[in-house]
Amino acid sequence: MQRIHFTAADLARTRLKSTMGPLVESAFACDLLDRGVSAPYARWRKQVNERLPRRPVPRPRSRPEHDVDSLLRQALRYAEAPDAPPEPSGPFDASEAAELPQRPGAGVDACLLEAWQLAVAPFWQHLHAYLVAECEARGRIVMAGGVELLLSTAHPRMTWRAPVLEIPGGPDQDIRLGGRGLVLTPSVFLNHRPGLAIDAEGPDAQVVLVFAAPPHARKGAQLWQERDSGSRPLGALVGQTRAAALRTLRASCTTSQLADRLGISAASASQHAAVLRRSGLITTRRVRNTVLHSVTPLGMALLDGGPVRPAATGCDRSERPARGARPRSASHLLAS
Repeated sequence: MQRIHFTAADLARTRLKSTMGPLVESAFACDLLDRGVSAPYARWRKQVNERLPRRPVPRPRSRPEHDVDSLLRQALRYAEAPDAPPEPSGPFDASEAAELPQRPGAGVDACLLEAWQLAVAPFWQHLHAYLVAECEARGRIVMAGGVELLLSTAHPRMTWRAPVLEIPGGPDQDIRLGGRGLVLTPSVFLNHRPGLAIDAEGPDAQVVLVFAAPPHARKGAQLWQERDSGSRPLGALVGQTRAAALRTLRASCTTSQLADRLGISAASASQHAAVLRRSGLITTRRVRNTVLHSVTPLGMALLDGGPVRPAATGCDRSERPARGARPRSASHLLAS
């Protein structure tokens, strides 16, 4: 059993995050493939097993370095890298999985990348939306009853006895936050225990508590639909991560919110936003101390496949380009 010890400062610094990134989910998925699954995961497992004979994923227990804790450590290290894990450009293709690129020095085992490609990436669009909705639901709990209500309802098998949160099923460990705070994040594929606390490296790093948020059977049927074919041409043009960023920015958000919703680092989100902005697909404005990104008409046209409306001749001064600025177009993405 893991026991997380809170102080008043820790309660004040506790926050929610929609996901720790696709590779963290892939680590749990890799582990789940070697276990029995309940009804909500039956369709997922059937689809993944249909791919495994062509490109088998090493089982996590087949080698010591493939246990879930080792895979999680690799996934968390990779989450700090500026690039997201590689995504398939379309329907599953065995030749695509056979040529998985690896970042030199990233320390990510092929087992983890293959689990991402075969078991998570085809469904990531739906999975991510589910995790965002789950996080928002927990946020409403915080607004209604505070952080202690969130901790007491995070999972039926977790026990909140102030100031200690008890998490059964894991290693026997006491984690003292010491003012660092806690990050709570849901997981679809963490299924065999209610949660897992990960004590990040560094004295100021926040501890992460990943808690199980399995879908019910009806929702599970929706999750295991592969990505819409309509999103593939856009992904082929600008890249899957930038395409996901553009879709996400239909609702204006900050760089950190964009990073949370995409499951990538803040540095990576900032880089992608900069490319989209230079290409005229999004606009960025400052509201007091907050920077907000929004999709432009050109970006909306690219998303929806519709024509771009010509700019009005009597545009507002705030919408006019700065003197000497050169107009940008989507073609600049191809050169980036």
